[in-house]
Amino acid sequence: MYKNCFKRVIDFVIVLTALLIIWPFLLIIYIWLTIANKGAGAFFFQERPGKDGKIFKVIKFKTMTDERDAEGNLLPDADRLTKVGKFVRSTSIDELPQLINVLKGDMALIGPRPLLVQYLPLYSKEQARRHEVRPGITGWAQCHGRNAISWTKKFELDVWYVDHVSLMTDLKVIFITAKKVLFREDISQEGQATMEFFDGTN
Repeated sequence: MYKNCFKRVIDFVIVLTALLIIWPFLLIIYIWLTIANKGAGAFFFQERPGKDGKIFKVIKFKTMTDERDAEGNLLPDADRLTKVGKFVRSTSIDELPQLINVLKGDMALIGPRPLLVQYLPLYSKEQARRHEVRPGITGWAQCHGRNAISWTKKFELDVWYVDHVSLMTDLKVIFITAKKVLFREDISQEGQATMEFFDGTN
């Protein structure tokens, strides 16, 4: 009952209330990033697969510039990540616009993180089960390593969550996520600005 009904209702009420309270803060971040990103804008939109693989556009605060090399190619992530962007990302503030995705029903507060569309054909049958529920702003995998764990482990944790969705599990995720955000743990993999790309083997 919780998974198929109450979870969505609870998400909607919480998110609507939160947006009504924090919108001045979001406006300040928007202005700050607009200046820091050197004309690249403050929002980042990208297609991601949601429940049952349905494609939607995820909304995040943009933490990088659009600076390119002499040949017109984007510079590496580490070179485009601004100081402001690094702070916004390390504190997970960049995830806050996804509250709009939750309000629309594309996402949930808790669930497997929505990954890139290009990964879809690379999943094994078991890994693809992560799409049996709505993707979340945070999830079980984020509580157990976030970007610092391997893709194999991340998918195992995502599928575990699919099989154990409950109010108690979601409360645990919220508590652990708050702790990790507070102490800025597991923001990236060693040697990476964020997380390495998934190629179907790692």
